[in-house]
Amino acid sequence: MKYSDALETMHQYTKNDALRKHMYAVESAMRAYAKKFGEDEETWAIVGILHDFDYEMYPNAPDHPAKGSEILKTLGYSEEILRTILSHADYMNVPRDTRLAKTLYACDELCGFIGAVAVIRPNKIRDLEVSSVKKKLKDKGFARNVSREDIDHGAADLGIPLEEHIKFVIEAMKADAERLGL
Repeated sequence: MKYSDALETMHQYTKNDALRKHMYAVESAMRAYAKKFGEDEETWAIVGILHDFDYEMYPNAPDHPAKGSEILKTLGYSEEILRTILSHADYMNVPRDTRLAKTLYACDELCGFIGAVAVIRPNKIRDLEVSSVKKKLKDKGFARNVSREDIDHGAADLGIPLEEHIKFVIEAMKADAERLGL
């Protein structure tokens, strides 16, 4: 499959603009990490753009991402992509035993959190600093549905210090700020 096919699939199944922007953000971070690690950028972008494509239809566990994975299988997506998307949900009990899976998990919640921090700032993401993100992480009332534990575990499993991971994801999202509405 090509990225253009994945983008078309995401648009077909996801109408919510905020959810689309979240997937664009995760795609941006995944592309940046693919470049950093010398991995296949297109595959990593596909995983980022499709990881939550089924969430509007199936917002409850384990339907998301299980039913979405079934849809992607019928569309011809690889086992690697299906397994990686399944692995981003802890309750699916699919081991994150590849760099691709670990990166998706590490970027998913963090992208959502950075987006939430950026959207309330006058300059959005343009001048967002790691310290601002870390300060908001301590505020349990802010973006309370975002799992701080998942953010911490994701960076640790990726083997990257949290501050470095936050900075890297901020920079990836800055590069795509217009599409993200930031």
